[in-house]
Amino acid sequence: MNSPLQTDLYQLTMAAAYWQSGTADHESVFHLFFRRLPFQGGYAIAAGLEPALQWLEAFRFRTEELDYLASLRTRNDHPLFRDDFLAYLGDLRLELDIDAVPEGSAVFPHEPLLRVQGTILHAQLAETALLNLVNFQTLVATKAARVCYAAAGEPVFEFGYRRAQGPDGGLTASRAAWIGGCEGTSNVLAGHRYGIPLRGTHAHSWVMSFDDEQEAFDRYAEAMPDNSTMLVDTYDTLEGVDKAIVTARKLRKQGHELSGIRLDSGDLAWLSQQARAKLDAAGFPDVKIVASNDLDEHLIESLRHQHAKIDVWGVGTNLVTAADQPALGGVYKLAALRRDDGTWQPRIKLSEQTAKSSIPGRLQVRRFMEDGKFIGDAIYDVDRSFDGATTIIDPADPIRRKEIPAGTTATELLQPVMKAGRRIAPAEPLETIRNRCQESLASLHTGILRLKNPHAYPAGLEEGLHERREKMLGELR
Repeated sequence: MNSPLQTDLYQLTMAAAYWQSGTADHESVFHLFFRRLPFQGGYAIAAGLEPALQWLEAFRFRTEELDYLASLRTRNDHPLFRDDFLAYLGDLRLELDIDAVPEGSAVFPHEPLLRVQGTILHAQLAETALLNLVNFQTLVATKAARVCYAAAGEPVFEFGYRRAQGPDGGLTASRAAWIGGCEGTSNVLAGHRYGIPLRGTHAHSWVMSFDDEQEAFDRYAEAMPDNSTMLVDTYDTLEGVDKAIVTARKLRKQGHELSGIRLDSGDLAWLSQQARAKLDAAGFPDVKIVASNDLDEHLIESLRHQHAKIDVWGVGTNLVTAADQPALGGVYKLAALRRDDGTWQPRIKLSEQTAKSSIPGRLQVRRFMEDGKFIGDAIYDVDRSFDGATTIIDPADPIRRKEIPAGTTATELLQPVMKAGRRIAPAEPLETIRNRCQESLASLHTGILRLKNPHAYPAGLEEGLHERREKMLGELR
């Protein structure tokens, strides 16, 4: 259930302070972005926008939620929130304008994934949920894209629900993994809710429930004659392959074919080679070999370099938990306030680390293309737009620059998706988002897709914005 209590307490205490101080209606702009690419990779894949829009549209304080807030006490045993403020919350609907990078797009550090404009109280109350919904799905979609890249066109299925961080984590991970390129999931709820193809085999417990492994395979094939993939490593793996071949012969006589075998332990490279040889010699070259067992992009890449005979990859724990980097680190920063005369006053957060100082203004991202490939992204202020040639300057390292000639083909990444709290268009089909991801990856230089030591994509500040940021930082210092 969507709830406005999916937030941090300080969002509500700040909202109360804005309301009491008379500043709640000051119009503001916030940006949601991340500072470092996950997994030491060369790109990220934006995801989580649709659930975020659903949460924003459904924002309502219910009676029981207001009653809970009314029960909160200070250290001096006084009510934390005033009754008149809680009455205000009871009538509150978020009326925000949202511009966002479409889900499935390749994105880079410091680029706003969302630009949120509206009264500061409304924008503040959206922060925690937006970060929660966008951060995690962007992380998992990126991980899935890396895993699928390592598989080099061989199908990857997400098998991680049992290891996910709770039911919602498992469901959203399945959605994000599908966006990132996985071809299916074992998660039945994700199949029902999102239309993701379902795949699965059987567990060791099925084999162990019979006195004889051969009987276990035969009985499973009788129950699922057109959907039988046998898990062959409950006991001796290669003997299990031999028994799966016996079952395959029985199925063929009945007009069916064994779908595959699954390897879930041991030396996957060697075992897959031995299993392939046995299957081919027995006349079953089309039986697929599925591999699982704590796979990730690095292990898949290694197995492929070892010439493993694996046709399908089942990836679970390391995908749905993004085990090697379980948080994206996305942030949500105030970037501008509207003055009384209607103009915008840029705001900036100062940090001793250049990369952590925020970027002021109402930002947009212009992506430049050449011969069908992305060649650079310029972050700029929509109130100080630019035309013609420009220089892209890395906000974390001003020495890194890229010149973009005038007339270069370009597109604007942030697109309006919500106006005054109401969606502008219906939800995109998940297949459209998934296809966009594949198109984005195909538009990146192959060096950026590398799993290790990728080439750095030129994404940074338009030179005018860079100069203004440096001036503001100098004045604050």
